[in-house]
Amino acid sequence: MTDDRPHSEGEGSSEGAPAAESAAPRRRSGLRSAWEWAKSIGLAIALFLTIRAFLVEAFRIPSGSMEGTLLVGDFLLVNKLLYGAEVPVLKKQLPAVREPRLGDVLVFQWPSDPDKNFVKRLVGVPGDTVGMRRGVLERNGHVVYEPYATHVLGTDAVSDDFEWQRDALAPAVDARRYRPTRNNWGPLVVPSGHYFVLGDNRDNSLDSRYWGFVPDSLVRGSPIFVYYSYNPDSGRAFDWATRVRWARLGDWIR
Repeated sequence: MTDDRPHSEGEGSSEGAPAAESAAPRRRSGLRSAWEWAKSIGLAIALFLTIRAFLVEAFRIPSGSMEGTLLVGDFLLVNKLLYGAEVPVLKKQLPAVREPRLGDVLVFQWPSDPDKNFVKRLVGVPGDTVGMRRGVLERNGHVVYEPYATHVLGTDAVSDDFEWQRDALAPAVDARRYRPTRNNWGPLVVPSGHYFVLGDNRDNSLDSRYWGFVPDSLVRGSPIFVYYSYNPDSGRAFDWATRVRWARLGDWIR
């Protein structure tokens, strides 16, 4: 008798070959897509790291020392290229676009703890003689006009931290009779390769008056603008989303 039943082995082999052949291109296409995604992600990461290392970096204001200009909860983009960005790993400095100028707002590593970043205003460059009388800044014997500076307290203050100033006094000052306070100090001579910085909130700022000069090697850049800002409130959940200072977004730092 003739066997009219379908031959399953024959049918399986005839249909399986085209299916296997079509699966191979799909696998290759999937691998190619994955490789393109990996390259795109790698390029994006490399671009981000390059921008962060040489051009701009985000910075958050954690204290009120610059109030009047910057507020707690401001997030800034910092121009690192302006004063010469540092090359990672090599620890070499790129050429600066220009040197820091009087009145610039600087972001720098705190000399007492380089792991912490501070932001203050530059008020004294190498060779300058700086001091303060009744809360008014003087530089090289002249009163400095500072529309950005604020004083919120009516009282002066003394601190043992001011004692370092005796070693930086101008030659005409008698160190034995020197009694510095927060609003009355100096005149001090800014040494070569260093800067003298103050917070715009003069009554609530840990600055050069307390811990001394900033080596130029610790300057990281200058803020460009506020890209995000919110009013911190420890009593509110998600305050970063519910207390946004919309009017400050995009403000340029001067």
